[in-house]
Amino acid sequence: MTQRERPIEIINPPNMLKVKVGGRIAPADEAAIARAEAALAEMKHEFADWLAEEVNKLEAALDKVHAEGLTSAAGDELFTVAHDLRGLGATYDFPLVTRMAASLSRLVETGEKRELVPVQLVEAHVGAIRAALRQNIRTDDHAVGRTLAEELETRVVALVGAPG
Repeated sequence: MTQRERPIEIINPPNMLKVKVGGRIAPADEAAIARAEAALAEMKHEFADWLAEEVNKLEAALDKVHAEGLTSAAGDELFTVAHDLRGLGATYDFPLVTRMAASLSRLVETGEKRELVPVQLVEAHVGAIRAALRQNIRTDDHAVGRTLAEELETRVVALVGAPG
């Protein structure tokens, strides 16, 4: 019997997770989900304030960069704040801020990249993020916001390469 002629044997290992949780995972509690969504909706008016606090941290990190240089520990701090802001923008209903903070993060993510980066490009990112918040430009459906984000991303790619 050749290898091609051998019958195929399928082995199904036991599902140990199923055994440990009693066979089934309970369906989602729709009432609990509704309560959580209602609580989130009540807090939504505070999102811009919370995001403003994070942008203040970003501006403070930029001030340190001005004083100490982008290749110092201040550059590390700037990256950390930008990276955090990248995650919080969409959470706080400002996906455009997430997009711009992602571009900034990519720009300053390593010491090697920071050696190449003109501080003016960092300043442009920080200013764009602040402007988006101040002008309540939440998504790239806004023509000016989209154009600004695209221009920042284009400059980052030209300087440090494409993401990935």
